Amino acid sequence: MSSYWENRFTNEGMIWGESPSNTVYHATEIFKNNDVKQVLVPGSGYGRNTKALSSSFSVEGIDISQSAIDLAAQWDPKSTFIQGSVLDEAPLQNKKYDAIFCFDVLHLFLEQDRAKLIQNCYNHLSFSGIMYFTCFSNEDQHNGVGKRIEEGTYEYVAGKYAHFFTEEDLLSHFSKFIVIELGATTEVLSYNDQQFKEYILRYIVVQKTDNDLSSI
Repeated sequence: MSSYWENRFTNEGMIWGESPSNTVYHATEIFKNNDVKQVLVPGSGYGRNTKALSSSFSVEGIDISQSAIDLAAQWDPKSTFIQGSVLDEAPLQNKKYDAIFCFDVLHLFLEQDRAKLIQNCYNHLSFSGIMYFTCFSNEDQHNGVGKRIEEGTYEYVAGKYAHFFTEEDLLSHFSKFIVIELGATTEVLSYNDQQFKEYILRYIVVQKTDNDLSSI
């Protein structure tokens, strides 16, 4: 996965344009209502979403691609960016954040690594902290397309697989959290070549508890 994203950001730059996802504005409203000051953005890419968040919060992003980090540092100088995997706790050391905004990252992993990502985010979340996750919905047109890798997971594009979440599946992934809000939205991505693609996403907003996530 590392080489895939490094090649994409190196060759395509700001792949999805400059405008942030509309979910960023929804997350911003929720974060403000919960007195959030510091936000972590796993899979921050070139800063498309961090730039909108950094106008209201202190933001740190982490991404596996150094090319993405280099682009992000120029596009969003108010945020701090760290090169590293969201599956590895080491790059973030022992830092804690009031909130985590994770846009369309969770569905990129197989079951074991999805659990690991959620656990790592839990570990870096302050007590009663808020998380906002988005992911592919099972109602999206790409669900079931391509080779089946795991239950609900398909290689819908050559060399790239994704997990498509039902509402029940998404809730089960975050069963140790307090669920604040659950919903669905349509995301329209604008690519550098002027093409547009529409996706159906699910989102979940949760709050940290003292529960141990090791059993997820």
